[in-house]
This record gives sequence, structure tokens and C-alpha cells, in this order.
Amino acid sequence: MNRTLQPAGWPRPKGYANGIATDGRETIYTGGMVGWDAGGNFPGRDFVKQVRATLENILCVLREAGAGPEHLVRMTWYITDKKAYTDNLAGIGAAYREVIGRNFPAMAVVQVVALMEEEAMVEIEAIAVK
Repeated sequence: MNRTLQPAGWPRPKGYANGIATDGRETIYTGGMVGWDAGGNFPGRDFVKQVRATLENILCVLREAGAGPEHLVRMTWYITDKKAYTDNLAGIGAAYREVIGRNFPAMAVVQVVALMEEEAMVEIEAIAVK
């Protein structure tokens, strides 16, 4: 399965892993997921609600491959507002744990000028290995 890579003496990261080693047989790649519902509607300009919806959408795609949050090995988050992200860390963490659980893949967060969907505040790409 997956093994977290934590170099000796490094501080333990909070909410992500420095690296993941895996020996699975099937790799699942998502496109950039945003926080809209099946009808293409966003839950307003609420950063935490968009994060939650985005994570739920990632799980929907993973389920299509028979995978779940425990198979996630890599996530790249694209956000449009670093301050909105840092001001909402507690809410983001709670939403993450409720949707993904205590699975912490290797992760990066990148601030971008804009996303293709005008209302989107966050977009996440994910890689999972089964």
C-alpha cells in the first residue's frame, strides 16, 4: 500500500506528507476539480464550502475507479486568494478531515491569478494509487 516518507530530523508536516511511496497496480488521475455541484452551481463565495465541495467531487471521481480517500498519494491545490486560505485554515482542516479523513498525501498549494471557472476560488488535482 502507501508508505509516508518522513526524513529523520525533519519537522512533521501538518495536514500533508513530504512524500509517499506506493506499490499499487492502478493509478487514477483527476482533472482539476472545482467546488460546483452536478448542475455546475457553486456554493457562493465561501472558501471553506468550495473546498469541501471540491474534495467531495474528487471522491466522486475516485469512486468511479473503485478507489477512496485512502488511495490518495498527491494533491495540488490552486487557490485565487492566499489570505482567504490562511484565514480559513481551521475550517479547511475540518472540512478536509470530514471528507477525506486522516489521509494526508503529498501536497502543494499554489496561488494563481485566476481559475478558468469565474466563481471558483479553489481547484484541486489529485493522484491516487490502488
